[in-house]
Amino acid sequence: MSYREHTKVIKIGDRVIGGGNPVLIQSMTNTKTEDIESTVAQILRLEQAGCEIIRCTVPNIEAAKAIKEIKKRIHIPLVADIHFDYKMAIAAIENGADKIRINPGNIGSPEKVKAVVDKAKEFRVPIRVGVNSGSLEKGIIEKYGHVTAEGIVESALAKVKMIEDMGYDNLVVSIKSSDVLMCAKAHELIASKIPYPIHVGITESGTVFSGNIKSSVGLGIILYMGIGDTIRVSLTGDPVNEIATAKLILKTLGLRSGGIEVVSCPTCGRTNIDLISLANQVETMAADFDHLDLKVAVMGCVVNGPGEAKEADIGIAGGIGEGLLIKKGEVIRKVPEDQLLETLRYELEHWGEN
Repeated sequence: MSYREHTKVIKIGDRVIGGGNPVLIQSMTNTKTEDIESTVAQILRLEQAGCEIIRCTVPNIEAAKAIKEIKKRIHIPLVADIHFDYKMAIAAIENGADKIRINPGNIGSPEKVKAVVDKAKEFRVPIRVGVNSGSLEKGIIEKYGHVTAEGIVESALAKVKMIEDMGYDNLVVSIKSSDVLMCAKAHELIASKIPYPIHVGITESGTVFSGNIKSSVGLGIILYMGIGDTIRVSLTGDPVNEIATAKLILKTLGLRSGGIEVVSCPTCGRTNIDLISLANQVETMAADFDHLDLKVAVMGCVVNGPGEAKEADIGIAGGIGEGLLIKKGEVIRKVPEDQLLETLRYELEHWGEN
């Protein structure tokens, strides 16, 4: 069953999630939000990489006020991330945030939560209700003995009900954990219990290396179950790295088309070219051709290269001082080794002309 087909449609700025709409890619800035120049510059880089929704932290009133100017200079919806101070949520909404992210459990009293909900209702701004495994209430941890998927879901459902009881259902839900299997189980448990779109991510997943692996496994499991309407790959590093991973996860699962998929062999003793460097250069180059929906193969030898590249639309295979240009498994011509990359670029630039 694909739960995402049946979730409520929520509008975030000029984008929509839920109801079977495409799964959108998010990221989060790591600049000081009140540093408008740095924040805008980073968001524009993220936009170019393919980010579709951006989240900024709002820890102080300067950051809240900066949203107004930032919004004038970017082209994707902006989500304000709020912790502890309900006044920051209100200020962020008043300054143009397209959505706010709160954990009602750390906002304070029900009266403070209601003040945020009332302001969101006034401006028709959706609220993302976020619960992390690291911030579960003491009572829930005591009930289950430790942090569990069941406890995460119970906490999230209670917070959703709190806001629903305040007369608001313009909601997105996120339940995150750094434990991949716990996170997947929690999503499986909650998907049939709420009508709202779900934001999916593996929180605190780690560096570019470990974070990519954990996020790919976790998001892959959850999305394959038909759960998730928007995603974020959380990495310790340049957030631009998150976007390429998110795009490839969605493409691998058949949830997104377009863009070049690069496949390459793992190399062996028959390899006579610097295939590792070549494959990395092709992958970097492929980012320039997001408008093409192609599979590109980079193979290390002319022995198995043509056969292994048969399922690819186009490929190159190395030899001794030269290589092959291959289309659909058929050798088109031989090319000097130092011209392989530029030959492939030319073919991509003129794809569809012949």
